[in-house]
Amino acid sequence: MLDIVWRAVAIGIGATVFMDVWAIVLNKAFGLPRPNWGLVGRWVRHLPEKVFHDDIGQAAPYAHEKALGWAFHYLVGILYGVILVMLAGAGWLAAPTFLPAFILGIVTVGAGWFLLAPGMGAGWAASKLPNPMLVRALNLVSHTVFALGLFSTALMIR
Repeated sequence: MLDIVWRAVAIGIGATVFMDVWAIVLNKAFGLPRPNWGLVGRWVRHLPEKVFHDDIGQAAPYAHEKALGWAFHYLVGILYGVILVMLAGAGWLAAPTFLPAFILGIVTVGAGWFLLAPGMGAGWAASKLPNPMLVRALNLVSHTVFALGLFSTALMIR
C-alpha cells in the first residue's frame, strides 16, 4: 500500500514538473508570462480570512508568499496524482493509459476557473481579464500537458 502512495505522489510531482516546463516553453517561445506563484501564495495565506478577492495584488503581502505559492502548486499536483490513482485503481499503475489522466487533467481546470481565478480577482474562468478566451484556451492546453505528465510519469515508474 505504501508503494502505491509513493508512486501516486511521484506521478503528481512529475506531472507538475511537466506543467512547469510547459510554462517555460511558452515563455521562451512566445513571451507569455510565467505563473506568478507569489500571488498564489498570497492568496493561500489569506484563505483563512477571505477566499474571493477583488485583486489579490492589493491584499497585504506575505514575506514567504513565493515559497508558499510554489509549495501549494506542488501539493495540489500531488493531490491530483493521488486522486488519479485512487480513481483509476492500483492496476492502472501497472498498465497506465492516457484516458484517465486526460479526464482528470481536464476536470482539474475547474479548480482554476471556479476557485483560483475568482479567488485572486480574475473572475469566474478569467472573465474579468482582458483576454478571457485566450486564458481559458491556455488553461485547457496546460492541463492537457499536466495529463501528459501524469501518464508519462506513470509509464516511467511502472
